[in-house]
Amino acid sequence: MTFCTRDRKVIAHLSDVHRAFCEYSEKARDRYIAVGRYVIMPDHVHLFVQGHNEFNLSSWIGGLKRALSVAVRPDDGRPRWQPGFFDHLLRSDESYDEKWQYVRENPVRAGLVSIADNWPHQGEIVLIDRA
Repeated sequence: MTFCTRDRKVIAHLSDVHRAFCEYSEKARDRYIAVGRYVIMPDHVHLFVQGHNEFNLSSWIGGLKRALSVAVRPDDGRPRWQPGFFDHLLRSDESYDEKWQYVRENPVRAGLVSIADNWPHQGEIVLIDRA
């Protein structure tokens, strides 16, 4: 899943966003929501998430966006994130691995690092069972 900043504006303090993202994702575990791999880019976020049967993805993403907005405290008072998000249902290990390889190369394609592993704003909160 991917969501973007309003007008694709760059976030100056990615470390604050990364910290808030990890805190929100860790708390999600208590509600049986698993955040797997993720990459936080300067103007958007990619993440893999899995929830229980009653999991409301839209509400959860709204909460995540609020938490990240608080972490960066926008000066102009406007919402930091664009409305909505793009999601894609993954149906197999192969699909997950293929999508992850694409996502993890985002910082390289953007010219931020020469090797994907060198991008500091990525990780995996929990291993998502993809079977």
